[in-house]
Amino acid sequence: MFSALRNSRATIGRVLAVIGLLTLAACDGLPTGGSGGPSIDPGAAVPVALLIPGGGTQGDAIVSRNLENAARLAIGDLNGVQIDLRVYQTGGNGGGASAAATRAAEEGAKIILGPLYSEAANAAGLAVAKKGINVLSFSNNSSIAGGNVFVLGSTFENTADRLVRYAAARGRGDIFIVNARTTSDEIGRNAITKAISGSRARLAGTGSFEMSQQGISAAVPQIAQQIQASGANSVFFTSGNADAIPYLAQFLPENGVSSATQQFIGLQRLDIPPEALSQPGLQGAWLALPSPSLTANFNARYAAAFGSQPHPLAGLSYDGIAAIGALVGSGKSNALTRNALTQSSGFVGVNGIFRLMPDGTNQRGLAVAEIKNNQVIIIDPAPKSFGGFGF
Repeated sequence: MFSALRNSRATIGRVLAVIGLLTLAACDGLPTGGSGGPSIDPGAAVPVALLIPGGGTQGDAIVSRNLENAARLAIGDLNGVQIDLRVYQTGGNGGGASAAATRAAEEGAKIILGPLYSEAANAAGLAVAKKGINVLSFSNNSSIAGGNVFVLGSTFENTADRLVRYAAARGRGDIFIVNARTTSDEIGRNAITKAISGSRARLAGTGSFEMSQQGISAAVPQIAQQIQASGANSVFFTSGNADAIPYLAQFLPENGVSSATQQFIGLQRLDIPPEALSQPGLQGAWLALPSPSLTANFNARYAAAFGSQPHPLAGLSYDGIAAIGALVGSGKSNALTRNALTQSSGFVGVNGIFRLMPDGTNQRGLAVAEIKNNQVIIIDPAPKSFGGFGF
């Protein structure tokens, strides 16, 4: 299921994957003078704190249970590495996370996995920063990353970079960005703009709208004219199916802009929910997603162990524990320092390759897919190493 990256040819079966994980971390070699993390005794059980939202809401209770289950599944896969998992509830807020992180540090935790929400992750990081304890949060908010806080969630920046580079390589690099005037969509727009500036692509223009059916309907005719006048051969959407995409996929073709004239690209998962795949306006659209085979394998293993399908975020918990286990398995006392966590070779997680960056963000290997005949078709597989396409 998980291996350090140099063993990328290993099968996804449990035994070979765990052997590969432990072997690669040791072969890759950890920095001898690593900084930014406590010293550990690799021969003893390493205390790891798992910070979960807890029972504040039904949704928090469900995701918390899934995060803990996935962590314990990962621990069971660590052959010969001892992890002492200690679970703390944060209440889903900054104050609770700060208190939980402080208590975890006082009780001997060497690293913190979680929390989920960005406010809580930031607070947890601040609470233990002076103790040199690193925090592997489940957040995907890049703005909180840095110092002793890392984000494990898939970021807009990572997705934008993958899709922009693929579009440029396929002659679809004249990109027009369409976004709602919301904080989330504007963050997405900025991520796409940054990806374009660091690639061979060109920013053809941007268009925005108020987030409402009336606002989209009123703005689309002008946006369509802007797209046509810009010379763009791709239109990159920041919105998802939960908000503007169903309207954009209908109104833009009605105004002369469709996937037949410009390549539609989605920053968010256009295949979620599954019924979205039947939208006529999205046929031919591109999106990025984790390796489907690895994701399916993890889902099956989780369901076999716990009797239900995992929450989409559960894989992040498995990845975090398995990465910690791989590094501890190296036998080094500095296995959980910043230098060790950010080894350039990275890891192979339940959704594919990933690595933690020195600035606290992450890179994840994503596949590019096309919606065709109401199905998701992989048109460029996820890379298997951090030297391939997209990196």
